Amino acid sequence: MNTPTSHLLDPGFDLTLRPMRYPQFYEMYRDAIRNTWTVEEVDFSLDVNDLKHKLGPAERHLIERLVAFFATGDSIVSNNLVLNLYQHINAPEARMYLSRQLYEEALHVQFYLTLLDTYLPDQNARAKAFDAIENIPSIRAKAAFCFKWIDSLQGLKRIETREQRRQFLLNLICFAACIEGLFFFAAFAYVYYLRSRGLLHGLAAGTNWVFRDESCHMAFAFEVISTARKEEPELFDEELGREVVRMLEEAVECEMQFADDVLSGGVAGLSTRDMRQYLQYCADQRLAQLGMPRHFGSTNPFGFMDLQDVQEVTNFFERRVSAYQVGVQGEVAFDAAF
Repeated sequence: MNTPTSHLLDPGFDLTLRPMRYPQFYEMYRDAIRNTWTVEEVDFSLDVNDLKHKLGPAERHLIERLVAFFATGDSIVSNNLVLNLYQHINAPEARMYLSRQLYEEALHVQFYLTLLDTYLPDQNARAKAFDAIENIPSIRAKAAFCFKWIDSLQGLKRIETREQRRQFLLNLICFAACIEGLFFFAAFAYVYYLRSRGLLHGLAAGTNWVFRDESCHMAFAFEVISTARKEEPELFDEELGREVVRMLEEAVECEMQFADDVLSGGVAGLSTRDMRQYLQYCADQRLAQLGMPRHFGSTNPFGFMDLQDVQEVTNFFERRVSAYQVGVQGEVAFDAAF
């Protein structure tokens, strides 16, 4: 039973949904249910032709590296959800959302599995993609960054001390701001750049749905962080702020190592300089969502990322694209405070 002084990060598993302490998490869960899609709705038929006839060696290298990252990225996210986050957020309505998020991460894994099977018909190439953490240094570096924060909570059954709560918050901030909010947003930029050239329609259509899901995941995580901050403001001291900035700086450099690899063949219209500026812009967006001052002061260099209609792209491709089962009205601005 809750007491009037109970907090979101208190140890235990509260089971009481009425009276509901955090209705905002329940509404997020309901919104997520409305945004249901399936991998079977994504049509990859045009992509195969693009891969064979429209992409040069540099673009193919970009795609191969991108799908190799996708092959394991959401699995890392899912493991962190189950092992480190679910058991420490003590509100049943929040755990309802996390259960839905876990389903969506599994859906993303299925999408990327289907993507790899379609894009890489060679069995050896597929095996290398799924083993990217071991054999591709730029992806191994990103995984090591993720595991550093995930492993910091591994095996911790209860977060009771102030230091343990701060460690949990740093894990959640890394999860939302760096992994979902930086690494995946960088991947989305590569996809939407190719879309701006009229390429890989199926990948872009599926990415629209993943983009919306990931944006909602971030919104939930930032709401958990904001709630914890209101309940226990002493956790958010200057040292935590400095650690978050250092974390984002490290994430930008880690993603730049991937950018150097992805763009090593020279992709017309994309440069590592612009990618660094874009990553710094994304990092500042995440700091703002955390209620912290911007650190990098960079602007978005990619006009094609200014506004993403992640509901439907029918007009752009001039073909049918399945919408969510229950439509979400309007467009989603890239720089909106999700």
